[in-house]
Amino acid sequence: MSLGQELLDHLKAFDTPTICNALEVIQGARLTTGFTTAHMVCAFPDLEPMVGFARTATIKAATPSPLPPAEAKALRISYYEQLVSHPGPVITVIQDLDPEPGFGAFWGEVNTAVHRGLGVLGCITNGSFRDLDAIDPRFQLLAGKIGPSHAHVHVEAIDVPVEIFGMRVKPLDLIHADRHGAVVIPHADALQLPEAIDLCVRKEKPVLDAARSGHFDIDQLKAAFAAAEDIH
Repeated sequence: MSLGQELLDHLKAFDTPTICNALEVIQGARLTTGFTTAHMVCAFPDLEPMVGFARTATIKAATPSPLPPAEAKALRISYYEQLVSHPGPVITVIQDLDPEPGFGAFWGEVNTAVHRGLGVLGCITNGSFRDLDAIDPRFQLLAGKIGPSHAHVHVEAIDVPVEIFGMRVKPLDLIHADRHGAVVIPHADALQLPEAIDLCVRKEKPVLDAARSGHFDIDQLKAAFAAAEDIH
């Protein structure tokens, strides 16, 4: 399925909770999978949502890489190569496999500059980031924590399925993320999202208008709920 930039730009106009609501409309049930389920540290809460295709990797930092130095270096270069191996906006999704995820930070001044330079929108990780005063302010980071050291951080594997706080991600999955967290958008649902978002907004409007009217009471609430139910 081809998902054009016009659609991706449209989805950026809405926050991630709205995307989750719209996916429930499409799927006909409340979402219980496909999104992050833990509090995450957001580097730049005021940045617009990111919408892009996942490039994935796993890392460790508590111990050195078991690979010979030349092989470890080649694997890291391969990680960067995969970021530019397919067309379309990219979000990198990195699972920290250490017993204490975030022991060492993969993300700081250098890596955010490198990724931004390669056109990557941002990262979603259960690991950590550092260099708060020097990370690229155009590069969004959603992470498990903040820490001071990179320790022995190294790439373990690339282009593999990963899981970030309950959100399972495969390479090239479509992801929507902002300061609330992230959600995977099934490709089969993506084209239906604009219509589903519009329905969500229209159904919420009677309730919000009544609640914010300045003369709200329980009878108006009941009437607003009834009006919302009639919107299809």
